[in-house]
Amino acid sequence: MDLGQASILTAMVTPFDDQGAVDYKKLPNLIEYLLAHHTEGLIVSGTTGESPTLSQDEALRLFAATVEIVAGRVPIICGVGSNNTYVTCEFIKKVAKIEGVTAGLVVVPYYNKPNQEGLYQHFKAVAEASELPIMLYNVPSRTSVNMEVATTLRLAALPNVIGTKDCSGADALALIKAHAPDDFLLFSGDDAMAFTAKTLGAQGIISVASHVIGDEMFAMYQLIEQGALAEASAIHAQLLPKMQAVFSVPSPAPIKAILNHRGIDVGGLRLPLVACTPTEKENILMILNK
Repeated sequence: MDLGQASILTAMVTPFDDQGAVDYKKLPNLIEYLLAHHTEGLIVSGTTGESPTLSQDEALRLFAATVEIVAGRVPIICGVGSNNTYVTCEFIKKVAKIEGVTAGLVVVPYYNKPNQEGLYQHFKAVAEASELPIMLYNVPSRTSVNMEVATTLRLAALPNVIGTKDCSGADALALIKAHAPDDFLLFSGDDAMAFTAKTLGAQGIISVASHVIGDEMFAMYQLIEQGALAEASAIHAQLLPKMQAVFSVPSPAPIKAILNHRGIDVGGLRLPLVACTPTEKENILMILNK
């Protein structure tokens, strides 16, 4: 499937073994499970994949293993961003050498708190250094900086910037859709915005919840495509509590708890994240099983 045809991309968790090492042997089962439940593209080593605690060597091996397992069936977008422009530029050059990677996902630099010109120059430098197409990733709740629509549109004019994952709300999605080039890929990164984003004309969602409710999200999107908005909205209303449960404690602890419970072994988390408590897990599973 071409990235331009994909509506539901899953921000995949990274499986770990009992010692906290990346467990590449668990990847095939996880990936096949996701593809069987309407994941149409994979984000590897994003925030949900605990990218802040993965080394570059671990991430590169994870990318290569994912490419081999997927074997061209869906697009693969690799998280390559950091708050160091030089490091990001050098890393994406390494990722570009892995045949089968579709694009690099580049997050707004965190902690440094650059202004809008700094954001533009950061992404411009990465785009110029990269043989891979790049997607922007604006997630102000995690980076403390919001990339304004004007900056996104300015970057959308660069030939190697193919789209954005934006978590700044419906207004931003609507304005980007209205003013970006027609072939600029627009995804929401907020599960609760999946319905709204699609009805605003976004291509779809980069999702965490699709690990466990991918079939339902696919059904909702099919209805939207058919113009059956009332029916799609009803599914959205049913899914909202489940989406909220997936983020009821720091992600990806809930999604890993659900997957492990369902027999998709992905192991635990790396500090500073910790697993759900038994009570938290019980509450999450209760909501998911309704």
